[in-house]
Amino acid sequence: MSTIHPDQAAAEQLMGKGAAAGGSLPDPGDGSLIEDPGVRAPLVLNNRGFGEITEIVCGYAEKPYPDKLMLMLLGLSATLAGVCGLMILYLIITGVGVWGLTNQVDWAWDITNFVFWIGIGHAGTLISAILCLFKQKWRTAVNRSAEAMTIFAVICAGLFPAIHVGRIWFIWMVFPIPNANGIWPNFRSPLLWDVFAVSTYFTVSALFWYMGLIPDMATLRDRAHKRMLQAKRAGEKVFLPDMIRAYTFGALAGGWRFSSRHWHRYEVAYLILAGISTPLVLSVHSIVSFDFATSVMPGWHTTIFPPYFVAGAIFGGFAMVLFLLIPAREIYPNMKDILTLRHLENMSKIILVTGMMVGFAYTMEFFIAWYSGNKYEAFIFVNARALPTWLSADGAPYWWAYWIMISCNVLSPQVFWKRSMRTNPLVIWIVALLVTIGMWFERFVIIVTSLHRAFLPGEWHMFHPTPVDILTFVGSCGIFLTLFLLFMRFLPMFAMAELKAVTPQAHRHDKNDPLHAHDEHEEGGH
Repeated sequence: MSTIHPDQAAAEQLMGKGAAAGGSLPDPGDGSLIEDPGVRAPLVLNNRGFGEITEIVCGYAEKPYPDKLMLMLLGLSATLAGVCGLMILYLIITGVGVWGLTNQVDWAWDITNFVFWIGIGHAGTLISAILCLFKQKWRTAVNRSAEAMTIFAVICAGLFPAIHVGRIWFIWMVFPIPNANGIWPNFRSPLLWDVFAVSTYFTVSALFWYMGLIPDMATLRDRAHKRMLQAKRAGEKVFLPDMIRAYTFGALAGGWRFSSRHWHRYEVAYLILAGISTPLVLSVHSIVSFDFATSVMPGWHTTIFPPYFVAGAIFGGFAMVLFLLIPAREIYPNMKDILTLRHLENMSKIILVTGMMVGFAYTMEFFIAWYSGNKYEAFIFVNARALPTWLSADGAPYWWAYWIMISCNVLSPQVFWKRSMRTNPLVIWIVALLVTIGMWFERFVIIVTSLHRAFLPGEWHMFHPTPVDILTFVGSCGIFLTLFLLFMRFLPMFAMAELKAVTPQAHRHDKNDPLHAHDEHEEGGH
């Protein structure tokens, strides 16, 4: 066995040194796509040292002035967020009649958007918790952003159940609070289960995100404090943002001092939270699916919904992570050294696998509708969803939505069977955009097409969204992007300690590792 550590061999190859630079290996692209079993693909490129990683990650949050592009994006997203606030205010003043709801289609864009945003938030918990428990080191480049995305997506999701009740000032009645009216929630209702599941998910995800941020906030605190001391010693005026950072991050870091005791407590708490979060990945969206699966409505009461919804949530969540991080990778300097093509390829593989799982669920829905012999169930899937009106007079008026869903969710990820496609950032970003669109249409198809055709033809009604429907959803996207852009501007996008732990330097002086014994001998044991 070679005495050269795989990470060190990869670093030498990238620098054109050592035995790995002989040209016998295929072109590794950016250096992270090495397939030689004797060379471990690096997770941080260009042999970055600990100090360089700190400067790169902290530099994103410590820039004195934001980029013009960032200001333009923030201004656009904040404007959309304001539009959402105006639409909600108009809804409260006027009533839910401003939406396109009918007596038959009484759930439409409101619940569609709720399930969509809950699904978007699932990738953060998956990347942070499950991949942490399975010790997948490649998660280090995406876990922080995915965790932040989870928090912001759940915030957007929470808007819609609150406003869809009509009289929002009575929303407190969904909580089991003793009151003078003697009104208690129905604990057998999946809608109440949603309240507990989503609030628990948000609380645990926020704790998990904050726990991971503590060491990095302490780093930002210390760096700001150091610059303040240097300015005072030089007789210069203290930079106000540094003063704000020092006090704000000092309070948020909770007295973190990088001691061994602090690191030990941190790792134990992080592992406990990962263990608590892992069942939530499966339970939360399963409970959301019970809103439909426990009903008697054809198209909804199916036992495949819980695993189908979970796979779809992971599918859509990973797509949103790629949709956000690939442009950031192009805009921010040196981010390509941290978020490599290997990371993009791994996430593309997950999208391919979960996309096939979703496609299997779509197929099984048709099979069970036929196998059950229930003519109402078969009618929903064939005549209310899949059959185009131009093929049959009894076809589905929303057939176009169904086939958009199939094209985006089942067909578009198939390009990832080819490696050149799943390592091309532009192709990955386009597929991520299509999957995001397709997952919204999936929720729309499930909800609206199951409701617009009732048991009696006299109850058949079409749903047409109003401008208030559309602007409320677009505004929720603005809220999400505003929060994410503020996160990118003021907080570290990567967990610096975890990034440093996957570099060759982190293992260079490990005396218990026989792969590094030669380093100690060659360098005199220093």
